[in-house]
Amino acid sequence: MYLLIDFEPWDRLLRQYVDQQGRVDYITWKTEQPQALGDWLSSQTNLDFTSNYSTSEQLALWINLYNAFTISAILEMYPLESIRPRILGIPNWLAFLWFFQRRSYYIFGERYSLAQIENSILREKLQEPRIHFAIVCASVGCPLLRAGAYFPEQVTQQLDEDTRRFINNPEKVRYDSDSKTLYCSKIFKWYRQDFLKVTSSIPEYIRSYLETDLPLQASTPISYLYYDWSLNQRIS
Repeated sequence: MYLLIDFEPWDRLLRQYVDQQGRVDYITWKTEQPQALGDWLSSQTNLDFTSNYSTSEQLALWINLYNAFTISAILEMYPLESIRPRILGIPNWLAFLWFFQRRSYYIFGERYSLAQIENSILREKLQEPRIHFAIVCASVGCPLLRAGAYFPEQVTQQLDEDTRRFINNPEKVRYDSDSKTLYCSKIFKWYRQDFLKVTSSIPEYIRSYLETDLPLQASTPISYLYYDWSLNQRIS
């Protein structure tokens, strides 16, 4: 079974407007090709989805769609400084929740929300915790956006690369040898149960992907880092 969606147009856009640090050049993207991503997504809306797709095909499909829908929404709203808007200096949580909960993304004859794709499909159905290092909400605190699409024949390796890149990024995970405390992204707090399905503790999950040898064990104290909701963008 092969996916009906051609991800090459999405792949080309990512390679053109996302750098190797995962930062998105929204200014240039919106100036040069403001309709390209929306047109590609619109061209896919009436395709049929079949449950016969393999796990790899479904992972590539829904990760790509989640990220493409997110970036498309940001391009429509751009310029903006944060995906969590503020009114009189106070976070506007209703607008923030609306961004993820609204069912405005049409594909396979149905409307989806970003939350539905993440929670009902990627988390509950496909049971792959590494998606938390691949899907992006467009903020600095999120995983870095991959400068290319996900493809079924590569998605397992790509997810492994994403996980290693995230965990070995000191802005997301670091260990203080003086206090013997593990500092890590709140992603490990919010989705703790997903990671505990494949390992016995968060420190042990992190240790399995580290490129340096750190004395992490189940009892290692954890402190969660500040989550930066400002827009992940490259300023030319």
